[in-house]
Amino acid sequence: MPKARRTKPVSLNQVAEYVAKSEEFIEAAADEFRSQRYIASTSLAIHAAINAADAVCGARIGRRAAGQDHYEVLSLLQEAGADGVSLARDLQRLLPLKTRVEYEPDAIAQGVANKTLERAQRCVAVARAVSFKSAT
Repeated sequence: MPKARRTKPVSLNQVAEYVAKSEEFIEAAADEFRSQRYIASTSLAIHAAINAADAVCGARIGRRAAGQDHYEVLSLLQEAGADGVSLARDLQRLLPLKTRVEYEPDAIAQGVANKTLERAQRCVAVARAVSFKSAT
């Protein structure tokens, strides 16, 4: 029997808040990258992408993942149309870095931080577009 996913309902106002959070995180990630603080940049970029995913799921299916496992959002994104599938591709590449960057002692290389930032920026762009469509 598959494990049940925990979800929470998301209103259109909350979608806008998730987009705003994702934008704040991505701007901070870019600032940290320019300052050559690659650990902080990578962590912030991943959080931007997670909030972008919550925005897209909220806008498209009215709920977001609420379990302890961040990977649960990937299956929800599959239900959120082409935009959700697109975002899931990038997020799936970012999530494995979350534990590494936040809890492991290893440094993050500039190239890894740069690729993480690019992927997260695409996630935020998808969330902006989806939330704009939802608001109109």
